[in-house]
Amino acid sequence: MSTRRNVLIGAGAVGVAGGALLLARHDMGSMARYNAAVGRSRVPMRPGTDDLVRFATLAASGHNTQPWRFRVHSDQIDILPDLARRTPAVDPDDHHLFVGLGCAAANLALASAAQGRPGEIGFDSDDGGFVRFVSGAGAAAASMLFDAIPRRQSTRAEYGGRAVSPADLAVLAAAAVVPGVDLVLITVREKIDQVRDLVLAGNTAQMADAAFRRELVSWLRFSPRHAARMGDGLFSAASGQPALPEWLGPTVFERLVSTESENKAYAMQMRATAALAVFVGRDSDPAHWVQAGIACQRFALQATALGLSHAFMNQPVEVASLRPELAALAGLPGRRPDLLMRFGYGKDLPFSARRPVEAVIIP
Repeated sequence: MSTRRNVLIGAGAVGVAGGALLLARHDMGSMARYNAAVGRSRVPMRPGTDDLVRFATLAASGHNTQPWRFRVHSDQIDILPDLARRTPAVDPDDHHLFVGLGCAAANLALASAAQGRPGEIGFDSDDGGFVRFVSGAGAAAASMLFDAIPRRQSTRAEYGGRAVSPADLAVLAAAAVVPGVDLVLITVREKIDQVRDLVLAGNTAQMADAAFRRELVSWLRFSPRHAARMGDGLFSAASGQPALPEWLGPTVFERLVSTESENKAYAMQMRATAALAVFVGRDSDPAHWVQAGIACQRFALQATALGLSHAFMNQPVEVASLRPELAALAGLPGRRPDLLMRFGYGKDLPFSARRPVEAVIIP
């Protein structure tokens, strides 16, 4: 769930920056160094628990906050919420946080099976709730989903518009079968356009919220150097936008990123989207939010394996007043939608950064 936010900084930003941008370019770092640093987090898996955790951290999370901590035992790994990485403006009930734990758990289970340690994911409600993965022993079981882990990315750009075949839609749906979660695929253009209208309504409400904007800006990373050093957040280049000096980026954002500019971009993205996926848990509690995360991560990995791009468009999920309309469009009235994802055929962008393993493992 590496967020659906665009960092809309285009040619106008360069005009605002002017000569200051040229003078500061050496302070921004280079994309070559950024890509090298990020690439180290995505090398093939080596034996050992640390690499299990590394592969788990390549999962999606809201605003790429990576809100997880890992507690390692001999045959068990607990994934605990990192409440210091909450995003209360966009996620006041920690829904996205627990979804992120589920995404990490899906990766962890696939990676552990590939090491010959298959296991089971469970949810422990103690201490506010956390995910527990208990491994056993077995033959190494690599899979196309495991192989896709280091290649998966949330591609926040326009797609080509080409339809996804019914056979591939069936494969995607099968990969996302998780107890307690319903997946609804929307492929009819009329319904996609109706969901688009909800996305725009949600974005309009969020962009009018000063707390939402402040929180979003706090997770934006504008320069390669800062993005690599922080190892989290939303890097502009990973959304297909130019990099800026870190000191200049927030000012440019406030001056140039408006409700209208974001709505225009989202409308264009939805127009070129092949289909939508709506994930709906059968109950609204942390245990089911984790399950929704598992389902959407497996879906995203299968999409990657099939050569499909994906990105979250969660505005109608995040704005509570819009959830009933999205649930009705998905044919599940009265339920709370957990995630909305668009998918189709797009081009790869730079990967988002991850924090080092030693930063997320706790005693």
